[in-house]
Amino acid sequence: MNTKVEKALEFHKKGYNCAQAVACAFCEDFGIDEKEMFRMSEGFGFGMGMMEMCGAISGMMMVIGLHNSVGSLEGSKPSKADTYKKVKEYALQFKEKNGSYLCRELKGISSDGPLCSCDQCVEDAVRLTEKYLAENKSNITSCAQEQI
Repeated sequence: MNTKVEKALEFHKKGYNCAQAVACAFCEDFGIDEKEMFRMSEGFGFGMGMMEMCGAISGMMMVIGLHNSVGSLEGSKPSKADTYKKVKEYALQFKEKNGSYLCRELKGISSDGPLCSCDQCVEDAVRLTEKYLAENKSNITSCAQEQI
């Protein structure tokens, strides 16, 4: 597979939920075991199992957290507030493109019809994650830095 989008869509086609497909597409970049990421992200599919926040966005948020977090509350400036700011920014970009970030709205459960397919949500979340990583290259922290 040539791209993260292709990898994520292949995962989704195999049966990974949207969160798993997005998050697992970035495992190699962070030295994270794919099986562990698969397990960690399982409960975030189907809009966190309740058709709330889109699973693809949840996967994107996991990757942004992996990249941005300093991995501790001790010894350095905590990254939590900055990570929250970044995940909100990218979730809003997703919403701007697709009309919502809620699974039930994206799938048309609470409206007249779907806004976009799960595959499109996965693709858009991967592209936004790649955009985030490209824009924040110098900010590799915690787990990612340890793998270098």
